[in-house]
Amino acid sequence: MATTARRIRNPSARRPQAVAAAELTGNDLASLRSELEGIAERVPRWNARPEDVQRSVVQLVLTLVEFVRSLLERQAIRRMEAGSLTAAQTEDVGHALMILEQTVDDLAWRFNLDRRDLNVDLGPLGRLM
Repeated sequence: MATTARRIRNPSARRPQAVAAAELTGNDLASLRSELEGIAERVPRWNARPEDVQRSVVQLVLTLVEFVRSLLERQAIRRMEAGSLTAAQTEDVGHALMILEQTVDDLAWRFNLDRRDLNVDLGPLGRLM
């Protein structure tokens, strides 16, 4: 264990990495920079500027609400097709989902968010919705 600790603290243990980085050509660096910029654009980030905190929180909350609304809508369609809802219940559920969707749209508009902003990139799993 002491050997491992010495190796970590020893600056010469890092020298091979520094040499490898020094051997990169300009084309290699440009390629790496391009790849990193592409990744950075896809990764959602927390914007800590005070004027944007409220918008970021609203975006997250609306994303979750829209996700749950979508699940409820699919469940209502399944129940309606299975015949387990009366005509009145189907009407009530449809009306409630429309009001919820309109509320999400109104709040998104107030905070200058598009519908596309209410989706989360889950990396290898794809988009949330």
